[in-house]
Amino acid sequence: MSDRLKGKRAFVTAAAAGIGRASAIAFAREGAHVVATDVDEKGLATLAAEGIKEVARLDVRDTAAVEAVAKATGRVDILLNAAGFVHNGTVLDCSDADWDFSFDLNVKSMHRTIRAFLPMMLEGGGGAIVNIASAAGVFKAAPNRYVYSATKAAVAALTRAVAADFITRGIRCNAICPGTIETPSMLGRAAALGSGGREMFVSRQPMGRLGTAEEIAALALYLASDESAFTTGVAHIIDGGWTL
Repeated sequence: MSDRLKGKRAFVTAAAAGIGRASAIAFAREGAHVVATDVDEKGLATLAAEGIKEVARLDVRDTAAVEAVAKATGRVDILLNAAGFVHNGTVLDCSDADWDFSFDLNVKSMHRTIRAFLPMMLEGGGGAIVNIASAAGVFKAAPNRYVYSATKAAVAALTRAVAADFITRGIRCNAICPGTIETPSMLGRAAALGSGGREMFVSRQPMGRLGTAEEIAALALYLASDESAFTTGVAHIIDGGWTL
């Protein structure tokens, strides 16, 4: 541990599994006090063994709940928005309910958390916001990812807007755009495809493997730290060459 985040407070959504979990753990190992949140309370309970002492159940689709947890948490230096959902299908497979759910969880959740925590960040002199987007929709079209891609493009635009609005007030806002990452969510989608599902995902990766949540967390750690003090408003691609 090199204490890259020593003395900092971080708030992480979707921290019970996948990229959110790996990032919360990485932040804690580098000295941050992490407030880890998720709807999965059992998953959150396992974070104590990873050095994360403060967890809270949070549905990021609930505006009142987000505002309440922000008030209880107080000022943070780092906000990592990792909550998201991958809808499978084209425009013909996307109902109004599918569209609304995807945008509510993937985009409006970030609007809620940023709006709740940003005033306290500004009062404290600044902070780093890191939003998880995707290579799909931001850099490249992916089959059967119609509304998912639309939401992730919106996340990239939201990120740039926040960065531009508060660049002179100590706020940095960046997005991470992963390729296919081996997480419980991704493995669930692969299993739904039946035998060979995981191999199908691997076959479209130029490196011949999937990315790991820890690799994404390493980039999140950099963007959360003072090492990236001159970086804001950028969609950072980390996809193993998928978009080449």
